[in-house]
Amino acid sequence: MIRGLRPEDPRSWLAPARKVGVAGPRYASAVTAPLLVVDAPSILYRNYFAMPSDILGTDGKPVGAVLGFIRFIMAEIDAITDARAGIPGPRAVVICFGAEEASYRVELLPAYHAHRDPMPDDLRHQFGLCAEVCALMGWRVSQHETLEADDLLGAYAKLEHAERSPCLLLTGDRDLFQCVTANVKVRFPQGAGKGVATVDPAGVAEWVGVAPSQVPDLIALRGDTSDGIPGAAGIGAKTAAALLEQHATLERVIAAAERAVNGGGKPVSPMSQKRAESIVGSAHDLRIYQQVATLQPVPVDRPADQETDWKGGAAAARERGMNRLAETLDRRI
Repeated sequence: MIRGLRPEDPRSWLAPARKVGVAGPRYASAVTAPLLVVDAPSILYRNYFAMPSDILGTDGKPVGAVLGFIRFIMAEIDAITDARAGIPGPRAVVICFGAEEASYRVELLPAYHAHRDPMPDDLRHQFGLCAEVCALMGWRVSQHETLEADDLLGAYAKLEHAERSPCLLLTGDRDLFQCVTANVKVRFPQGAGKGVATVDPAGVAEWVGVAPSQVPDLIALRGDTSDGIPGAAGIGAKTAAALLEQHATLERVIAAAERAVNGGGKPVSPMSQKRAESIVGSAHDLRIYQQVATLQPVPVDRPADQETDWKGGAAAARERGMNRLAETLDRRI
């Protein structure tokens, strides 16, 4: 087990509640419930491939991805809930949807997401269905036309961090590791039978080798094949992490490479002469890759506390032909 990744208990890090009132050391509860923010595309894709394709709704179209998605979020709510600590679940749930690829990222890097297969038609219609059901369950549905769901997750994480309130980002995308702070954690699905890991700052360092703030720089240097980011030729993940450990930022890595190439001293490992030449030769592109990998600011409002509406969710599921899910939700009313 990697230190900092705790699939067994996402509640262990929850922050003490702030004092309420002005007279006496009164507390609202033992701990403050977290905001749960969900990367809807990531979790829907995951469940699309995990669930049978012959589960159909009342309109005869597949609903398996939505069914798996709702059950996945329910499991996360259960993982957060701790009645003894006074936590009935997350203080609210936010479901984030966005563009398949942000237009500004494609303008910066035409190859961004270009190699990906188009979204399957029988999944595309489930995106809208999922948003409908989630809204009827009392979960906030946050959507953006030109930026990606990742950018929305980052915006909510920033708000909760500023308030010093705990926040969980549920995503299978390691790019979101750049959002991790003392009170913002990533809940990361690890694959069949491995559970969902809670990734804190130590977990980011041990998983990818850098601090959260260095994640965009790391992606720029080593590249990201899933997003179509090439990186610097000859620079792999370990070397990129070692360079950032030594020089802290992409700009300082580039500056060190320029000194080596221009005769300003012998390169110090892991900065070999060949790597220095590669970095200098692609410096302009590396800065673009960093911009592509950096989450963009999005104006969002901090969600008010909102309990899940199990009754509304059961009705929504039943109306759409997901009767077994409706029965499960009924038992929570």
